[in-house]
Amino acid sequence: MEQKKTTGHSLTLCDREKLTLTGVTDVDAFNEEEITVITDFGELTVKGELLHVEALDLECGSMQITGKVTALFYTQHREGGGLFGRLFHG
Repeated sequence: MEQKKTTGHSLTLCDREKLTLTGVTDVDAFNEEEITVITDFGELTVKGELLHVEALDLECGSMQITGKVTALFYTQHREGGGLFGRLFHG
């Protein structure tokens, strides 16, 4: 089995209106109230109002979000990916 290389992860939140992330590997879902980001250290959910992805560079692993951030929380990344993996594995 291939070992996945982690690049580190950080987040910086300025005035609850500008969130800068590193270590981003994918974006699972997004709308104006919730953005789900896959990082090297788990799944990060950003909740808020009028959220907007200003910049996304998956090659560099960086992302910038603007809007009013009301909550940030992590969950363990689910293996299996995709809808069918989630249906049959958790």
